[in-house]
Amino acid sequence: MANLVESIREFMPYVRLYHDRTFVVKIGGGVLENNEKLEELADQIAVLSEFGLKLVIVHGGGNQASEMSRKLGVEPKIVAGRRVTDDTALDIAKQVYGGKLNIELVSTLIKMGVNAVGLSGVDAGLVMAEKRPPVSIRDDNGVETVVDFGHVGDIKSVNPAILDSLLSCGYVPVVSSLGGDGDGSVFNMNADSVATAIATQKKAEKLIFVTTVRGLLRNKDDSSSLIPFVDAAEIQALVKNGTISAGMRPKVEACMYAVKNGVSRTHIISGLLPDTLLMEVFSGEGCGTMIVEKREDVAAGGNPVV
Repeated sequence: MANLVESIREFMPYVRLYHDRTFVVKIGGGVLENNEKLEELADQIAVLSEFGLKLVIVHGGGNQASEMSRKLGVEPKIVAGRRVTDDTALDIAKQVYGGKLNIELVSTLIKMGVNAVGLSGVDAGLVMAEKRPPVSIRDDNGVETVVDFGHVGDIKSVNPAILDSLLSCGYVPVVSSLGGDGDGSVFNMNADSVATAIATQKKAEKLIFVTTVRGLLRNKDDSSSLIPFVDAAEIQALVKNGTISAGMRPKVEACMYAVKNGVSRTHIISGLLPDTLLMEVFSGEGCGTMIVEKREDVAAGGNPVV
């Protein structure tokens, strides 16, 4: 009983602090494909919702889109962690992101007691985008190349009206990473970018990326090399020395942008380990990587300032 009381005393300040605050939680495709772990994560989301947090869920599905593409005999093309989207890839994105995955995620959340509502960025003009022009990009081998990403959209604006309406009525919006231009064009977008755009527009308290890894690792092959806290300057150094590469690059770039544009804190955690979302939100120690703009935002001893 004493341990229970101590646990309650530890997390209650966080409950009071975060009540009625907006959290944006982005769930990666690697977590979505593990039904058991997804149910465990959905159960944690239900707890956060019951404690009065306003939650917006954004999901990707790159693994599933790649799998579908290969079934159709087309090898997906990814440069520096970002997908090139031709006509076939866009059709697959609509079917996988806006259809199968969104419905299955909403269904799982509802099973766990969450009042979830499925959306895409196209709905009600939530995420307005324009076609990305060909851009010069440095790949993971350090080679500079010009890439035409096809039907990939760059976000122009976020209209949160539909989110505000749903949140005010106690619903949890679940957003897939498709957007439109208002003239009938639909674009595939990086889900990390969508989550970041929504979080910055809403000035979210936290932006949390739920992935298949514990967080940022100094050695990608050693899960014990977790970096628990890092700031924007340190992130730049880790990208430069190659510690951060491939699919992790868009996540850390998104985190850096978010903390520089009104989001209090960003986190990268594993969705395959028990209770990581609750531990990251309701404990001082956390269990993943917290990214802040400056290290001064983290109290002595590694605990977040609350």
